[in-house]
Parts: sequence; structure tokens; C-alpha cells
Amino acid sequence: MDVFDILDRLVAFPSVAGKANGDIAGWIEAYLAEQGAKVAVLPGPEGDRSNLFATIGPADVPGYILSGHMDVVPACEPQWSSSPFALRRDGDRLYGRGTTDMKGFLAAALAAAPMLAGLRLARPIHLAFSYDEEIGCRGVPHLIARLSEFCAKPLGVIVGEPSGMRAVRGHKGKAAARVTIRGRSGHSSRPDLGLNAIHAMADVLGTVVSEAGGLTRGPFDAAFEPPYSSLQAGVIAGGQSVNIIPDTCTLDLEARAVPGIDPAGLLAPVKARTGAIAAKGYRVEWTPVSAYPALSLPQDAPLAALLQELTGQTPLAAVSYGTEAGLYQAAGLDAIICGPGDIGRAHKPDEYIFASELTACRQLIDALGARCVG
Repeated sequence: MDVFDILDRLVAFPSVAGKANGDIAGWIEAYLAEQGAKVAVLPGPEGDRSNLFATIGPADVPGYILSGHMDVVPACEPQWSSSPFALRRDGDRLYGRGTTDMKGFLAAALAAAPMLAGLRLARPIHLAFSYDEEIGCRGVPHLIARLSEFCAKPLGVIVGEPSGMRAVRGHKGKAAARVTIRGRSGHSSRPDLGLNAIHAMADVLGTVVSEAGGLTRGPFDAAFEPPYSSLQAGVIAGGQSVNIIPDTCTLDLEARAVPGIDPAGLLAPVKARTGAIAAKGYRVEWTPVSAYPALSLPQDAPLAALLQELTGQTPLAAVSYGTEAGLYQAAGLDAIICGPGDIGRAHKPDEYIFASELTACRQLIDALGARCVG
């Protein structure tokens, strides 16, 4: 199978984040086993989702990880020109959910497996494919925790998120949480007998806005756009009717932090404000949703030099979106981003990748394999 055949198979699996992924993980496991790779499917604590880790070459020698996620965002938008889970080719463009983010990279890595298996690799190439990246990098921590069971400490991790095949050394960290306020319902004509959850949430929202404004004053990191950390309210919901005192209101918020700043710490003033609201008789719940650290690979790191040689381009200092790379770095592994596609095409109707981008990615993996030959 070539890279296009494999991408066609991968896109056909509607592996939406938060749902069971046994079908796609099982297909990849069988394919890699046929190529002679050592493959382990690693169930997560949810019970219906798994990570996958495979090795081509000697596992007891330091090598490189090609990392990607098997899940995709939903494809419910009515603007799709064709089925999002059926690969459609139009010239050099290949359409389908996940083509860019990031089944294109998975397809290139899998297409390279027979070639890699035929080499006398002195250093291994590992494939680390995770679940639920799109809802907060929830799967990969379980994989990272078990890496020592399957391989020697790797020399580096290449996370194949869409970067136009230009390596990237950094991204911001992120933390997200949900605030739920429960008050007391009643007729709107007697507000004195109820507890208006939306009014209470206004205090929380005001804190979010105030803290977000303060972050624009630094600290700064010029590698990023914007060059400061950020905080925002993303979703707010509550109430049933204008003449009913709303007894429940929820707010989803997120913080994105430049390297050196704890993203969860940026949420702390908001969490503190919820305590004051609870003192007024409301029931308040604070639920962490997701978190991952920033990535900051030094410019002179060997992995950065390797990717510069393989791509022929100087790695970018940073991008605005987040990836699993920060989690690998937090675990003590050098990590860098480099993959086919453009993040601007992701999470949209008619998501696509260029065939030429898949070819370029496959060539990079082939070149990496050649570097690992004894």
C-alpha cells in the first residue's frame, strides 16, 4: 500500500475524539505487524480507547519517535462538499476529516514502515500513536508513562502536527476548566426568593476579563503571536426562560501560557473568585478539563540540528497552537514539531492536504531512516 491508499483507509475510520478507537488502532496494529514491527496496543483508563506503540529496529538502543494522534475533531458542518470520512482526491488535493490534522502524517509514517523494516537499523524508529489529543492531550500521558517498558530512552520525538514540513521548536502551554454554578430557581417576579446562577457567574466572568487584560502587560516572549499569555471565556450557558430565575450556569475557560509560565496558575485567580461566590449560598464546581505544558526546545539542541538537515530549513522558534510535544519534553525527552499540511486547514469543512506534502513527509522519514542505519 502506498501513502495514498493508507490515508484512504485511515480517513474512513470516524475516530472522533472521546469515542472508542479500537477499529483504527486494530487496523494499524495488524498493518505494522505484517511489516515485522514490534507492536503494543495500550488501553487507556477509559476502557474503550487505546494508544499504540511500535518499534522498527533494536528497541534497546536510543532512537527516534514519530508521534501522532489517531483521533480527529467532529465533522458535523453542513458545508462539506463530500463525505468527510471518505477520502476524495481533486488534483493534488486530498479531502477528508483528519487529512491535515493529522492522519496525513500517520499515513506517511505507516507507508515508510516496509522500507524501514528492510534497513539494517542501528537505531530504532518508533511510532507512537495516541488517542484523544483533540480534547486536551488526554491519551498520550498514559503512553509516555510506559515508554521505558518498550524502548531505551529515545534521542528525540518528532511530533507530526501540520507545520508545512518546517520544524518548530516551541509552543504555548494550555489549561482549561469548567465552572458550574448552581443557585435556586423560582419565578422571576420574586428574585428575592431565588439565587440567580447567571448573575453569580457574572462575577466569575468579570475576573476572567480583568485577568486577561492584565496578561497583555507581560511577561513577554517575542517568539509567539501574541507575545504574551492569554486567558479567555470560551463557552457560557444557562437559563431556561426569561421569566424563570436560572438555577444553573456553566462557563468553559482556557489559559495559554508562554514557556516558563504555568498555564494552570493563570486560572487560579478565577478559581479563587468562585470561592467567594460559594460563600453566598451557591454551589460551585470547578472541573479541570485539560492541561499540557509549553514546548521550548533550545535552538542548539541536536534534534533541532537534525531536523534542519533533513528539511533544509531553519526550524521556526514557535507556533500559536499546542501539541503533545510539550508533554514529551516534560517527561525529559527532546521534542520538535514537523509534519505535512497547514494548521489553517484543520478543523474546517473540506479539510485537505496536498499529495505533494505527503510525498515530502515520506521523504523526510526515509532520510531519517537512512541516518539510523549502522
